[in-house]
Amino acid sequence: MSMNQTPMSERVHIGFFGRRNAGKSSVMNAVTGQDLAVVSDVKGTTTDPVYKSMELLPLGPVVMMDTPGIDDEGDLGALRVRKSYQVLNKTDAAVLVIDGTAGASPEDLLLIERIRKKEIPYLIVINKSDLMPQEKEAEIRASLGTEADRILAVSAETGEGIVDLKEKIAAAVNTEEPEKYLVRDLLSPGNVAVLVVPIDSAAPKGRLILPQQQTIRDILEAGAVSVVTRETELKDALNRLKERPKIVITDSQAFGQVSKDTPENVLLTSFSILFARYKGNLAQAVAGVTALDTLQDGDTVLISEGCTHHRQCDDIGTVKIPRWIREYTGKDIKIETTSGTEFPDDLTLYRLIIHCGGCMLNEREMKYRLSCAADQNVPMTNYGILIAYVKGILKRSVQVFPEIYELLK
Repeated sequence: MSMNQTPMSERVHIGFFGRRNAGKSSVMNAVTGQDLAVVSDVKGTTTDPVYKSMELLPLGPVVMMDTPGIDDEGDLGALRVRKSYQVLNKTDAAVLVIDGTAGASPEDLLLIERIRKKEIPYLIVINKSDLMPQEKEAEIRASLGTEADRILAVSAETGEGIVDLKEKIAAAVNTEEPEKYLVRDLLSPGNVAVLVVPIDSAAPKGRLILPQQQTIRDILEAGAVSVVTRETELKDALNRLKERPKIVITDSQAFGQVSKDTPENVLLTSFSILFARYKGNLAQAVAGVTALDTLQDGDTVLISEGCTHHRQCDDIGTVKIPRWIREYTGKDIKIETTSGTEFPDDLTLYRLIIHCGGCMLNEREMKYRLSCAADQNVPMTNYGILIAYVKGILKRSVQVFPEIYELLK
C-alpha cells in the first residue's frame, strides 16, 4: 500500500493548537510547504478543526490538524474551544503555537497541562520570531516551565526555524513500536482465508469497506490466499475448496448464518473482532459484553460509531443492535447513539457502551475512549463481540486467540 493510499486511521496525527492569531495555520502551512489552511489577520478564521492527509518526510503518511483558537469567546466560541480539546484525543504529536509578540497566556499553560496528562508528545513553537526582541523570547521561555528542548522560536513569515521544527516533530513521534497485524500473524504462506462480505447497502457502490480492504491486504502480506464470498454462497464456496481453509472471517451482521455453514474444525472470527485486537481493546470488549446479562428495565445503553454515514432503514447501529439487545435481555432498554468525533465526557449515565470496530479511528483516540469507560467503571464492548455473544458463538469466534478464549472459560 503506497503512502497516498494509507488510511487516515493508520497515519500519524499532528495537531496544531494555540490562541487565535498566534499563527497556527501559518506555521502548519510553513511546515508542509502547502497552503492547507486559510490564513487571515482576522481573529477566529479557523472555526472548525481542519484535517489534511499528506506525506511529511521523514515521517511518511500523516494527518495535519489545524484547530480553532483556545481563547475563543462567547457561547459559539466555547463550542469551538471544546472541538479543539477533542482533537487532542486523536493527536499523536501536539504543536502549541504561541504568539511571540504577545507571550504565553493562561490558556496556553492550561493546554500544556492537558497535553501532559494525556501523555502526548509535544513541542512549543514561539512564532513571529522576526518581530520579537531576544529578551521577549527569554521571558516567554521562562514563563512556560517546560524543558528547553521542547521550545523553539520560528517565523512562519520568513521560514526561520521551520526546518528544525519539522525534524523535532519527526523525532517526537514514536515510530519504533512493534508492528501489529490484523490477521497476518495467524496465517502461514499458502493458507486459505475465506472472507464473508455481505452486499451492504450502506457501503460505497462497487467497493469493499475499509476493514475488508485492510484484511485482504494483510492476508496477501502473509503469502496466504484470500477467497471472498457472500454469506449466501459460503457453503458452496467451502465445498469447492480442495483443502480446508485455515480461517473464515465474516462481517458481524452475518455471524449467525456463517457460524452454521462453517465446519467446527475451521477457525471463525469477524472483521470487528480482528480490529478490536488490532486497536488493543479485545480483552476489555470481551469482558464488557457480559454486562448484557445484568441490564434492567430503564437502563441506558450507548451505541457509538467512529464515523458518520447515511443511515439505512435497517441500520446496524440504530436499528439492528438495539433490536438484538432487547430480544436478548427481554428488558425495556433505552438507547442513545453518537457518531464521528462525538463521545460523551460523562459516561456514568450508561450501563453499557457498544462501539463499532473503530476502523476510522486512530489508535490513540480508540484508547482514549476505552480509558474513559474504564476510568468511570462503565463496561464497553464492540459490535462484533456483542453480536457473537447474543448469537451464542462468542467462544468459538475468539478461539483463534487462546489468551482471550481462556477469559471465557
